[in-house]
Parts: sequence; structure tokens; C-alpha cells
Amino acid sequence: MDAADGEDGRVPAARPGDAALEIRSLSGRPGIRAAGEINVITRPSWEQALKKVASTHGDVSHVELSGLMSIDVGGAAVLALTAQRLTAGRIVVHRPPPELTRILDLFWPGLAAIEVAER
Repeated sequence: MDAADGEDGRVPAARPGDAALEIRSLSGRPGIRAAGEINVITRPSWEQALKKVASTHGDVSHVELSGLMSIDVGGAAVLALTAQRLTAGRIVVHRPPPELTRILDLFWPGLAAIEVAER
């Protein structure tokens, strides 16, 4: 998303086999696409990307996660808190990994600011 993340939006792995996260803007609709893993290593980039989504949010923002292999509770918390802070509208999460839906249902049941569009 910025120069610190590399020109392609990918957070490079520190060592081979370490987690990596790629975040890109969506074309044709407001929002982002994330691929890779969201965990303690990649969470700062995830948080930064969601802050940008929130700052440009209209009525609906989209978060495409079909390329996401995993997300931890901290990553889900960043998403939930971002949605809770919106003054209007919602975030539509497309094709999330199964654990994200379970985490949201467990810790943020009924959070109307997030709509999960399943596979």
C-alpha cells in the first residue's frame, strides 16, 4: 500500500517460509483485496490498509479475501473495530477463510457494520 510495503503492495517475508501479505486496491468498486496470511507479523499492514478503506469509505466498502489463507483473532479484531468506527454504511467481506466468520460470530455477534458474503 505504500513504499514501505514494496511497490507491489506485498509485505515481504523476513525469511523463507515466513508469513506474507499482499494487499491491493479493487478495480471497479471501493475496497481492497488481501491474499496471504494475516497474523502478528503482517497485522500492521492489514491495519494500515483498513484505515485507508475507512478514510475513503462511502456507503459500502468491499474486502475481498478469497486469496487469504488464514487470519488470526487480532486481524479479525482490526476488521471489526474498523467497521464499528464507521459513521455510516458497512464493509462487505467477500469469500473469507472459515475462521474469520467463526471469530466474528464468537466475539462480535450481530455486528451490522460487517456483511459476510460467503463462498
